[in-house]
Amino acid sequence: MSTSRIGFVSLGCPKALVDSERILTKLRAEGYELSPTYRDADLVVVNTCGFIDAAVEESLDAIGEALRENGKVVVTGCLGAREDEIRARHPAVLKITGAHAYEEVVAAVHEHLPPAHDPYVDLVPPEGIKLTPRHYAYLKISEGCNHRCTFCIIPSLRGDLVSRPIGEVMNEAKRLVAAGVKELLVVSQDTSAYGVDRAYRTDFWNGRPLKTRFYDLARALGELDVWVRLHYVYPYPHVDEVIPLMAEGKILPYLDIPFQHASERILKLMKRPAATENVLARIRRWRDICPDLTLRSTFIVGFPGETEEDFEELLDFLDVAQLDRVGCFAYSPVQGAVANDLPDPVPEDVKQERLARFMEFQAHISADRLEARVGRRERVLIDEVVEEGAVGRCRADAPEIDGQVFIDGATHLKVGEWVEVEIEEADEHDMWAHLID
Repeated sequence: MSTSRIGFVSLGCPKALVDSERILTKLRAEGYELSPTYRDADLVVVNTCGFIDAAVEESLDAIGEALRENGKVVVTGCLGAREDEIRARHPAVLKITGAHAYEEVVAAVHEHLPPAHDPYVDLVPPEGIKLTPRHYAYLKISEGCNHRCTFCIIPSLRGDLVSRPIGEVMNEAKRLVAAGVKELLVVSQDTSAYGVDRAYRTDFWNGRPLKTRFYDLARALGELDVWVRLHYVYPYPHVDEVIPLMAEGKILPYLDIPFQHASERILKLMKRPAATENVLARIRRWRDICPDLTLRSTFIVGFPGETEEDFEELLDFLDVAQLDRVGCFAYSPVQGAVANDLPDPVPEDVKQERLARFMEFQAHISADRLEARVGRRERVLIDEVVEEGAVGRCRADAPEIDGQVFIDGATHLKVGEWVEVEIEEADEHDMWAHLID
């Protein structure tokens, strides 16, 4: 009896990656094999991203490639909400579903590639199928978002906030840790809003009551004795509550907060929190409580109506805030976004010029902050061992988006191992270190 084989292309953010893992876990549990190539697959699933124009084009290209190389393609993910657009480019697609439509994807696979049931092979590990290395995993705690930022179409793609019960989340986290995961990366569209849709309902884990709430989740995850990293944190006032947990070493002293801009006028146009002075005061308080706190953020330049004065306000904010890790994007119109209808669009050449100035300005800040860590001892989690040595990350660095720590000559180390190092050198992104015996 031959086993059906599924190819899978996963695009977009870590939340989409978790969706891919859930679909693959379901398919694998039903006996489907996973194929790393188009040629050996009987059908290909493409999990798309539709957030910005570049991501849409990448998704459409990936669908086209899967059709050329295989011919049988099911499409899911955020771009699936724009079925007409996909059909116009790729009419041969078998089925199109929206984001986190796990059962619809599996049903489409069943329709075009029925499973061959075999109770002896329909087994998956308790933690499910993971697309990340064994030593770290994304833990998605909710779907959707209640905000209506004018540049964003996520609510129309993924709906309003729907939080998972805290007991369910903690059970998944415990299974991951038992399987060897040493770093949990907490993700959602709006992590700090966790539980608001459930009125912070009490659930149970390990025989004790826990509220479905941001702070309670962070505290409970901190009991698992692994790195816990918080991503996509909207700057609500109650975020202040988790800073002492970081200072106590319960969770990583790391916050990923997408501030998006610093001009109060632009923030209001974006429908984002517009109290820059309050934000700076909170950052100072956070660092007073937890001096080792790493702050990561993302920003948009060239938003409709942005003037040179607004942009200079943003640079001034960077200068005062002294953020550790920063990403920036030139504003790109997204189909369906309210911001597309705002007046005074910024010319493309001005957007790109501001983006370059922004990145150059922040590069000096990042370099200075990393230079201050030279001579310090750091705990590092090894991600890779190459011919020249080992490559890892310290607590200030999330995988894929932040910097790395290079340890020359340490080829004897193992992926997923924790080691102590002393930082010898740094640039604006990465650090170099030697092992401490």
